[in-house]
Amino acid sequence: MVRITQNIEAAYEVESTYGDPPDGTLSHLGLLDTFDPRQVEKSITPVPSIGQSTDAFHAAGPIGVTLPLKVACQGTGWQNILGRAIGRTYASGSSAGTPMKLSSSVDSISVLAKDSDGDYTLVGGVVPNEVTLTADYTTGGYMTCEATCTAQYSEDTSDGDFSGEFYGDDYSAVAFPAGPTSDPLLPTDMTLSYSTAVQDDDFIKINIATGKYVEIGERYLRIFDADDALNATLAASAASVPYAGVLDLTHADADTVTDVITRINDTGLSSTCAAGSGAGSDKSVNILKGIYKMTGSLVEIPGIQSTSVDGAEGDMSLFPNLKTVSLKVANNNTPISGKTGTTWLLNNSISKGKADITLDVTMTAVDETFYDKYKAGTTIPLIRLDFGASVGSIALTNGIITAFSRPLAPGGELVDTMSIKFRGSGDYKNFSSYAISADWTLA
Repeated sequence: MVRITQNIEAAYEVESTYGDPPDGTLSHLGLLDTFDPRQVEKSITPVPSIGQSTDAFHAAGPIGVTLPLKVACQGTGWQNILGRAIGRTYASGSSAGTPMKLSSSVDSISVLAKDSDGDYTLVGGVVPNEVTLTADYTTGGYMTCEATCTAQYSEDTSDGDFSGEFYGDDYSAVAFPAGPTSDPLLPTDMTLSYSTAVQDDDFIKINIATGKYVEIGERYLRIFDADDALNATLAASAASVPYAGVLDLTHADADTVTDVITRINDTGLSSTCAAGSGAGSDKSVNILKGIYKMTGSLVEIPGIQSTSVDGAEGDMSLFPNLKTVSLKVANNNTPISGKTGTTWLLNNSISKGKADITLDVTMTAVDETFYDKYKAGTTIPLIRLDFGASVGSIALTNGIITAFSRPLAPGGELVDTMSIKFRGSGDYKNFSSYAISADWTLA
């Protein structure tokens, strides 16, 4: 029988250890556009020899597995792929894992492909190396998430039982999940907003003991002691303080600057934390993402004065007349070859590389706002991709336009094309890890 793509489905599981499929509960990846679980390179090296008409021997090198993957932004599959490219950070201990900042640890999944004719392919140690989220307003269609992933190994069976194979897992009795029933996200389901050059340098004033520091992401504000432990004085007491030292900025009791100040002062951690001038009613998620250390006992953290999160008011604005939007997370991971058992693997382990966060935008030219920023080399303090309350949002902090063009054509439309790279905010530890921060929960 001829194999056809209509018979292929794919699901995934989160690995607690790289290259260790858990064979527990599968989650559906969603609508597949591009997928190849059998992209294997055996690194064969021909060995020439005098006296032979052609290469008489072939030396086998490490087995390299790559998993190209492109899915519609439907269900949670795309969020798990993009979120793991950013990295999973736990808000407290092992609770509430979110892609709140770039992580140096490798977060892998296993992918199981099923052919309705009965064949199965299991790919373990799947790590997103480069992920691109794309919205095209010119052609229609849904938003997509495309990932170039490395993998440790790929193997096949006819019944889902890999017990005698490399991984030794049995998926024959594991229920294969149904696909998501929700419609994929359209470009119009995403709001892209940005801050102007105006920002309040003392948007929020946190006054606690010397040596402490604050980490601020798209969802969580975390207060740490000098020994890097989450502060216990800000005790878990309500949904807005779900864990000791952790405030949920998306909760109604912590979603403005005044609410955050009240939560901190009420615990006795401080009595002098305050909002900056006119900032009290502004949204707390508009605090610039980063890591800030107390100077003396005070740190003044910048933010964007706006009572909205989607560019409807204040110092936040909507990108006008969008044509295409592309957010790329490139991790530049390093494969580490080695042997597992007797099998020589190119990606026996993976080391996380230096990430590049790039937002590419094309839009009909309106004014000189972005060109002026490009010429002056000034930053765009905050850009937010908002997919709605039921899906989540991504914050990009301190972006600088690295390339800008506006080609002219007779009788044609003027189109701005620009690339923006991000570096996070703050003055302590690895503050650049907050160049990108998302607010959804990862499994």
